[in-house]
Amino acid sequence: MRRGIAATALVASFALAATACGGSDSGDKADGPVTITWWDTSNATNEAPTYQALIKDFEAANKGIKVKYVNVPFDQAQNKFDTAAGASGAPDVLRSDVGWTPAFAKKGYFLPLDGTEALADQAKFKPNLIEQAQYDGKTYGVPFVTDTLALVYNKQLFEKAGVEAPKTWDDLKAAAATIKSKTGVDGYWGSTAAYYAQTFLYGEGTDTVDAAAKKITVNSDAAKKGYGTWLSLFSGKGLHKADTTADAYAHIQDAFVNGKVAAIIQGPWEITNFYKGSAFKDKNNLGIATVPAGSSGKAGAPTGGHNLSVYAGSDSAHQKAAEKFVGFMTSAKSQTQIALKNSTLPTRDDAYTAEVKADPGIAGYQSVLSSAQPRVALPEYSSLLTPLDTELIKIAGGKESLDKGLSNAETALAKLVPDFSK
Repeated sequence: MRRGIAATALVASFALAATACGGSDSGDKADGPVTITWWDTSNATNEAPTYQALIKDFEAANKGIKVKYVNVPFDQAQNKFDTAAGASGAPDVLRSDVGWTPAFAKKGYFLPLDGTEALADQAKFKPNLIEQAQYDGKTYGVPFVTDTLALVYNKQLFEKAGVEAPKTWDDLKAAAATIKSKTGVDGYWGSTAAYYAQTFLYGEGTDTVDAAAKKITVNSDAAKKGYGTWLSLFSGKGLHKADTTADAYAHIQDAFVNGKVAAIIQGPWEITNFYKGSAFKDKNNLGIATVPAGSSGKAGAPTGGHNLSVYAGSDSAHQKAAEKFVGFMTSAKSQTQIALKNSTLPTRDDAYTAEVKADPGIAGYQSVLSSAQPRVALPEYSSLLTPLDTELIKIAGGKESLDKGLSNAETALAKLVPDFSK
């Protein structure tokens, strides 16, 4: 999502590419196994061990292929891959955020996978997730895990206060006040991050941009209404004030899992951490509901997740091996195993087995996926949140008005998509 690479980062990325890239691995022999490199961007503690175990299974079943596993921190991976691919030294396979797909596909860094072994089961995947892996009519990744945002809540606190999961933001305000009165605990704590604020735009039937009309809409009347609702949830009875510190995410998460706040907006990547908190030792205490609706009557949140994509700069032998690996990792069997171990959401319906859905977190998030809204297939789309992250934290902290902040964001977005009108 960030642009601009410092010289030191450039050198580091070249060094990483030189040591990690399977496509240029001098250890490959004409009659020996092909070694492909996979850059995994998952949580190194909670998720990576499951993937590493699956690699062993893959290698056992495919004696001619070795997989070199590299865990790259998610917040560094986009720039590292961008740099490495530009130097023809990227990994053969990347666990890519769905928001990166259009940009890397446009640059020619990802290999189209239509008709390959990687996409042999294309019909098994959720259609909207395949759509989100496409750019300009071709498919550049296979959906690996998916996610969206939901209202997660503490059932015991809600029951003690005698309230139900809110359907609208006004319902949430009323519920928060009642929870505070009946339990002494704040009913809701919102985030200042732009990604989380997207739900408020969707609730008004808008987005940061209208790609079809090539128009920036972040400062439109509908967007102002949505962000106005977002801002109003930082003040009032039972509504926690905005946290504008660098550790806000951790503060909100910790408060929720330990029963110090009754509800937050969060994604399924935190399911395993929910269960580690004192409030959710009983997993069934975790309530999951669709995010409340805006004044348009619409309720929705961004569709997130990750695809497995193949580097277009690798040679044919490495690409074929990479496609086979991607097909294995995204198979129903592998996705089932991943869901059971990591509590992440599968991207294909046949991986939602009875055993997988026995996890209340997975079952809950599966129920809200239908309201998730695919991201716009715009190469610059992921970058559009960066200016908003800067402005929204100022607005929430009272350092600038909503009108001023959105005007600043509109100006910044115009530089990212200069052919869009305001």
